[in-house]
Amino acid sequence: MQQITLLGATGSIGKSTLDVLARHPQRYQVYALTANKQWQRLFDQCRQFQPRYAVLLDAAAAEQLQEQLQQAGLATEVLQGEAALEQVARAPEVDMVMAAIVGAAGLKPSLAAAQAGKRVLLANKEALVMSGGIFMHAVQDHGATLLPIDSEHNAIFQAMPSGGNGDLPSMGVRRILLTASGGPFRSADLASLAHVTPEQACAHPNWVMGRKISVDSATMMNKGLEVIEAHWLFNASADQIQVVIHPQSVIHSMVEYVDGSVLAQLGNPDMRTPIAYALAYPERIESGVSALDLFQVARLDFEAPDVQRFPCIALAYAALRAGGNAPAVLNAANEVAVAAFLERQLPYTAIAGVIEQTLARVTNTAVDTLEQVLAADALARQVAQEQITGKFATC
Repeated sequence: MQQITLLGATGSIGKSTLDVLARHPQRYQVYALTANKQWQRLFDQCRQFQPRYAVLLDAAAAEQLQEQLQQAGLATEVLQGEAALEQVARAPEVDMVMAAIVGAAGLKPSLAAAQAGKRVLLANKEALVMSGGIFMHAVQDHGATLLPIDSEHNAIFQAMPSGGNGDLPSMGVRRILLTASGGPFRSADLASLAHVTPEQACAHPNWVMGRKISVDSATMMNKGLEVIEAHWLFNASADQIQVVIHPQSVIHSMVEYVDGSVLAQLGNPDMRTPIAYALAYPERIESGVSALDLFQVARLDFEAPDVQRFPCIALAYAALRAGGNAPAVLNAANEVAVAAFLERQLPYTAIAGVIEQTLARVTNTAVDTLEQVLAADALARQVAQEQITGKFATC
C-alpha cells in the first residue's frame, strides 16, 4: 500500500487524482490532503479518503475544517500554514507526492518532496520554471523520482527512451514537438481580443481547468512555461523545442528522431491518463478515461502559432534563452497580470505588455539558491503590480 500526499487537493488536478486513487483502494492510501482555503470541499474529501492530515493555508478555514471533522467523528488532524505543506511533503511515511498547487506557491513543498527523495508527480510547472537548476539538482542529489503530469510532458516522457533525461542527440532525438490547443481565441479576430472577458478566457474548448491556467492557455503563456519546463525535464535547448498548435488535443506531444521517425502519444483530453501513468509507473492501471475513438475524431490538424496573437510564447522563449532569474520574473509577472485580468483590473491584451516591461525593468542575474529565486519573484511581482496600478487603475 503506497502512501500519497496530495498538494492542491481541491483543484482540477487534485480532484482528478482522487478519482484515479478511488479506483485502486488496494494500491494507494491518502496520507495528506492540502488546500488554500476551500475547507468545505476538503472536508468532503477527508470524509471519503480519511487522510492522516489535512492542511490549509488559511487559518480561519483550518479552524472551520477542524470543527467539522470533530463533529463528524473523523480522526484526520488539521495543520495550518506553509511549513505544514512541507511537513506532509517530507513525511517519512509518504511514498509519493502529487505536486498540484498552482503557481509559485507550490515551489517550496514540491522542492521539499524532492529533497526528501520522494516520487514527485509534478503538475506544478512553476517549480521548474522558477528554479529549474535547483530543483533538478535536488532530484538528482537526493535520489528522488520526477514524473511529469502535464499531458504534454507526460506524452514526451512516454515517447522518449528511458524518459529522456539525458543528451538528446546521443539518444537519436532531433527535437521535441510540444502540442497546444490554441485555446478559445485561436481563430478570433485580433481586434476582438481587446474586449475579452474573464469568462470568455476561461472557456477552454477541450480541457476543464482552473481559472488561472485557463487564462494562461488562452494567452498561450501556459505553453511558454511548458517550453521552459521541457528544457529542464528533458535537457533540451530552446532550439530543440517547437510548439505546434493542434486544435483537437488528441496528440498530446511528439518526439522527432534523427531517422525521420516521429513518436506521438494520443488519447482523449483527460488529465486522469497522465495521472494514472505517473502513479503506477512503470506499470499501467485503469484511469477511468474512455477509449479514443479515431473514427469520431476523424481528422488531426496542425498549425504554427501566430506570435502576434500569442506574444507570450516569444516572451517565454526569450526568458529561457536569457536564463538566470528571467524565467522566475516571467512567471511572477504573468501571475500578477493574470490575477489583475481576472479581477477586471487589466485588459486581456495588456497581459503580455506587463510581462514584457517587467522583464525589461528587472535586472537579469544568476540564481543559485532558493532565496535568490524568491527574491526575484518578489521584485518582479512588485514591478508588475506598479505597472498595473499606474496605468490601468480605472480599467
